[in-house]
Amino acid sequence: MPKTLTAYRILALVVSFFVIAVVGGWIIKMIATEGTSLYDLGEFTASISPIHGVFYMVLLVITAILSRQAGWTVGFTLTTMILATIPFVSFWAEHRATQHTKALWATYEAEAEAAAAQ
Repeated sequence: MPKTLTAYRILALVVSFFVIAVVGGWIIKMIATEGTSLYDLGEFTASISPIHGVFYMVLLVITAILSRQAGWTVGFTLTTMILATIPFVSFWAEHRATQHTKALWATYEAEAEAAAAQ
């Protein structure tokens, strides 16, 4: 399970940076005048948007796998997936999911040790 958590954390951070770039570029493109360097920056971020989409889809799969392994509730899983789409909030969502998973694993380990001691 730790490998799944590591994969989740890496992908969540990559997707978080991409979503900031894509949304920021979209906003820049809306306010900048066509033909300026700022507008060109917005165009560039539009070209990386499909890459972000692929990473997000992979993140959803890894999140689903991690949620099954760690025993997340359906609500926590869906909330984590949705929060990954919001710039800056996605960083908090990754931290929240990581802390929750570590707490669940610590509980499972303590229960296993208690059961083994009996």
